[in-house]
Amino acid sequence: MDKEQLADFLRRRREALQPGDVGLPKGLRRRATGLRREEVSALAQMSTDYYNRLEQQRSTQPSPQILTALAHALRLTTDERDHLFRLAGHTAPPRHTPSEHVSPGLLRILDRLDDTPAQVISDLGEIFSQNRLAIALLGDHTHFTGPERSFIWRWFTDPSAREIYPPADHDHHSRVQVADLRSAVGRRGRDFRADALVSDLRSASEEFATLWDAHKVAVRRSDHKRIAHPLLGIVELDCQILVAENEAQRLLIFTAPVGSEGAQQLQLLSVLGIQDFEVPTDTR
Repeated sequence: MDKEQLADFLRRRREALQPGDVGLPKGLRRRATGLRREEVSALAQMSTDYYNRLEQQRSTQPSPQILTALAHALRLTTDERDHLFRLAGHTAPPRHTPSEHVSPGLLRILDRLDDTPAQVISDLGEIFSQNRLAIALLGDHTHFTGPERSFIWRWFTDPSAREIYPPADHDHHSRVQVADLRSAVGRRGRDFRADALVSDLRSASEEFATLWDAHKVAVRRSDHKRIAHPLLGIVELDCQILVAENEAQRLLIFTAPVGSEGAQQLQLLSVLGIQDFEVPTDTR
């Protein structure tokens, strides 16, 4: 671990970012160049004290999980992420397999979407990042661990995961998710995580096993969704999907036609914000 170079790299990358680059308001009386340390620590979901110690060369060796969170918070490119890992004394994650390092391009778009729900999701259904309105509309899905990180897993094993859609739409979403997962498994080839997810789902869900054996394949590029919100009722939205270059990550953007009831509901959601809605959130 090269503490001096690690501290210098973190500081310079922090100072190179502006609040707008990460979806934060600029605010008044900003004297610091770039982002503040507490802003980076908040984006990386770690304590400000620990981040301060990293920049002050006083920390112990950060774990790969912490480095991944910092790479996300600082919007590092893949080359910069690999450099960060090496400075911290770790082997950089392999590039030939899908990773949890969110595409900087998708993140830049997500950071600028403050008037419509949007989230970055992997081809295995893991939600990596959500903006404020996505959390208000769908709940916070970024803190799950283990198999439950995959929304596909929760959809077929946890009945509460289906509450965000009307019962009449459940069959459609089941078929779409399985067909899309089929495509992802084919692209990934011999991938342990994808194979384990399918194997575990086949054992846990008869519905999934039946749909999987039908061998339907379809890449999800867009969809029309009806979201069952606890206070707004049914919100009808179009879901547009932008795919990263490696095809392992997508940016889902939820929009509604101008003047529609869905557009009015999104406007209300934007005005009232997250705290005014009791959106079910499970952080297991």
